[in-house]
Amino acid sequence: MRRINMLYLILVLQFTAAVTGQKDLYLTVGVGDDVTLSCESLIEDQNNCESTTWIFSESTNTAVDLISRGQLGKSAGAKSDRLSVSEKCSLVIKKITEKDAGLYGCRQIRSGQIQDSSVTLSVVTMTEEKNTVDDEVKFRCSLSIYDRCPRTVKWLFQGQAVDKNNPQLKTSQSDCSASVTFPTSHFGYTSRYNSFKCEVTDGNTREVKLFSFSPPQSSGENMLSCVK
Repeated sequence: MRRINMLYLILVLQFTAAVTGQKDLYLTVGVGDDVTLSCESLIEDQNNCESTTWIFSESTNTAVDLISRGQLGKSAGAKSDRLSVSEKCSLVIKKITEKDAGLYGCRQIRSGQIQDSSVTLSVVTMTEEKNTVDDEVKFRCSLSIYDRCPRTVKWLFQGQAVDKNNPQLKTSQSDCSASVTFPTSHFGYTSRYNSFKCEVTDGNTREVKLFSFSPPQSSGENMLSCVK
């Protein structure tokens, strides 16, 4: 019964947006980022967001309550230590992971007044693969999404789209994913991270974001950064 109620709530949120013309929010962030999801049309004078509930769906047939009446929901699970609610009843998520991609719905109910809003969150993951046999490096940029992929993902080299005729750069592209492969010897250890950026264009808002690797840390791990 609880699952049915959650699915019904998602349908209500989507239907409300379609009927009232409510503007859905779409966000794209990188793995490791912190993000604040806004609860639109906020009902004022709530005591600790007691009239606010946040639900999360990672696919079209699953839903869990993350925040219930301003408090962490019992279904928050592994996310619970990364979740909090701001003064404006926005949902704050720390250290985003691929599994955080999905649809977030905010419902406020007070004195018979109901306000619904939703945020669709997509998460960018960038990986580096080294092929010592062929002396090549592959950068891959991929999106974890909720349902469909209304976005364009491509690699930029020194600020320009990678030339398909460039013999030193091999690219491949599919839905919500793109990769570029180049000889290790073609770039210095640091310059490769400065030369390539992943461009993600949102098909709904037309917002463009650039994502890049930061130079490796002492631990040997690459860090993902977003350049607006």
